[in-house]
Amino acid sequence: MNKQSESASVLIVPGFKGNGEAHWQNWLHRQLPGSRVLAGVSWSEPILAEWAERIREEIHRASRPLWIIAHSFGCLASVVAAADRPGNVAGVILVAPADPGRFNLLGLGPLDDPRLAVKSLAEILPGKSLGVPGLLIASETDPWMPLSCAQHWASQWGLEIMNLRDAGHINTDAGFGPWPLLLELFSAMRRESQLRPDSDDGSPHRMARGRGSLLAQVRRHTRTQMGLLTTFM
Repeated sequence: MNKQSESASVLIVPGFKGNGEAHWQNWLHRQLPGSRVLAGVSWSEPILAEWAERIREEIHRASRPLWIIAHSFGCLASVVAAADRPGNVAGVILVAPADPGRFNLLGLGPLDDPRLAVKSLAEILPGKSLGVPGLLIASETDPWMPLSCAQHWASQWGLEIMNLRDAGHINTDAGFGPWPLLLELFSAMRRESQLRPDSDDGSPHRMARGRGSLLAQVRRHTRTQMGLLTTFM
């Protein structure tokens, strides 16, 4: 089997605690041949460095720029991975991102220890455009992200925003199983991307590496935070 047939064209990234069979992400996976659902992370342990590393591996293995469709905490990990290699990401759709202020580098909940350089994920997520086309879909009744917060991050990351109004966390509990609208939106975005002039010179896009990459910073701060907590347990 060659690389073209092994690699996915669309990566679907679940959120904290994963998703059930009835979730719209599993429905979407069945509608999109060539899509893959992220695997290899612990859904009950939202560790940004580990999730972002797995997403970046998927970006790296893809034979062509990868579309990323993420939900909840998966959105946060996806933007970290995409920020380091925008040339290899065709576009992103972020659905109901979780509020990064509710997480720290080791999981759920902020840490107020004054020795920590990063107390919540809001302090380390990309603060500028991701450099990729994309859409952030939010809701006025999402318990995991106020709409004003969603608007802030969409602006920071250079993404368009869509407000579904009373749609909760846009998950199974909110009634989002089969979701034809999302499939239509994705199809339209993919068609539009095919119409854009191709500026690729044929050389492989280079991934941000070393201490300067965002993922490297996330890993470094995670190790420091883990070491501090272990020392004083």
